[in-house]
This record gives sequence, C-alpha cells and structure tokens, in this order.
Amino acid sequence: MSVWLVTGASRGLGAEIVAAALAAGHQVAATARDAAAVEARFPDAGTSLWAASLDITDGARAATVVEEAAAHFGRIDVVVNNAGRGILGAVEEVSDEAARAAFDTNVFGTLNVLRAALPVLRAQRSGHVINMSSVGGFVGSAGWGIYNSTKFAVEGFSEALAREVDPLGITITIVEPGYFRTDFLDGTSLHTESHIIDDYADSAGATRRTAEAVNHGQPGDPAKAAAAIVRIGGMVGAPLRLQLGPDCYARVSEKLGSVAAEQDSWKSVAFSTDHDPS
Repeated sequence: MSVWLVTGASRGLGAEIVAAALAAGHQVAATARDAAAVEARFPDAGTSLWAASLDITDGARAATVVEEAAAHFGRIDVVVNNAGRGILGAVEEVSDEAARAAFDTNVFGTLNVLRAALPVLRAQRSGHVINMSSVGGFVGSAGWGIYNSTKFAVEGFSEALAREVDPLGITITIVEPGYFRTDFLDGTSLHTESHIIDDYADSAGATRRTAEAVNHGQPGDPAKAAAAIVRIGGMVGAPLRLQLGPDCYARVSEKLGSVAAEQDSWKSVAFSTDHDPS
C-alpha cells in the first residue's frame, strides 16, 4: 500500500486516477479547488481518502496542503501533478492575459506542488513524481501553440529534475496522453480564445472545429489510462516518458522520425561551425 497525492482530483483523469489508486488499496490525498467535490465523488472511500482544497497557483497553500497530507498519512510515496488547464487559439490570437493564466497553472502551479512535495520525498530518500503532460508536450500542433509551450516547459524541467533527484532515490515520469474521453475540451476546462484572425482559418481554425466535433467522442478510455498510471506508480524501472493511446504513440513516433531525418540532412551544416584546428 502506498500513499498518493493527486492534484486536480475532482473530475476527469484526476478523478479516475484517485479511483484506480483507491481500488488498488492505496491511500490517497486528493486535492481540487473544492475539496467537497472530491469527497462527493468518493463517498465510500472512508479513511483511505483525505481531501483538501487547493488552487495550485497558490504556492503557500500548496506547501500547507502537502505538509498536512504527509502528517495525516505519515508519508507520501507518489505525487501526481494532474491539475492543469487547456487553451486553444493560434499563437498570435492568444492574449497575454490568457497565455499567462495557462503558464500560471500548468507550469508555475506544477512547480509550486513540486517545491512543496520534494522536501518530503528527499527526507524519505524515496518517491515517484508523475507529471502529467500531453502528446502536445512533445508535438506542436496548430491552434495549441500556447498550450504546447506550457507542456513543453513541464517536459523540460521534468527531464532535468529526473537527473537531479535520481541519486536521492526519487523517480520522475512524464505522462503524455493522447485524446481521452474527458471534459478537457469542455468550456469548464478549455479556454478557447475569442479573438479570431481569418488568415488562420485553415490551421488553428480547423483545429478549433475539430475540437468541437470530437468532444466526448475521443478514442481514449480515461479509466484505462488511470489504471496504467497507477500500475507504474512506485515501479522500479518506471519510464521517464510514457505515451498513452495509439494516437499519441503514432504522433510521437512520427516526430522522432522526422527530427532524425532532418538532423541527418543538415549534419554537414551542424559540423561546419566549430573553430578550425589550430
């Protein structure tokens, strides 16, 4: 039995992770903006569930909640940074305010939780941090540019963090889901920029139309994704990156091949830039 800390736990994939962890016999500290929503979602969890209200953009509150969770259960073994928000619009269309709001949650909010949780894991010399990214954290797409950039940032600091904490007995995993049938594309989770530039109708505009069409028809089963995440939580040899969904796997594979081919094509230029031997 392990102790899990899951953010964004009242709905969507976060709630499914909580459900899967509880079903596997783990104890869960679950946070959301409203703790009552978590408790209502899991009325029969008993003492295995401890819920707390947390807006992850509040660093002081994040520190308090993590401290209280560790005190309540005696330890924290797996931290799932799931809370986040989506934003849809061409890069030029997205306002500064909307872009900063996305970064405040997806990047700085995740960092708030990490700064609160890592001292607990370091003291234990054990633990597993699972940072939720997206296929959009590895592959950029028209219309998702600002969202992509927040998740690229999560992947960047997670990859570096993995090197920093590995000697301390802590594992980092970046999870990259594809399209899963959650409420991610609903207005309650996704901010769609109202400023529309006609020149992007066939790129970002097409993405906007696709998002509307596929909402609640996505191929991925969030319960199965949660089961996969709980299965690797605390696992020895857990991957640095885990793609979920055939759609994500295919897009990551396509990008890896494209980057390798482009790199090979321009190898001579890359090798031409050093100082000549003296």
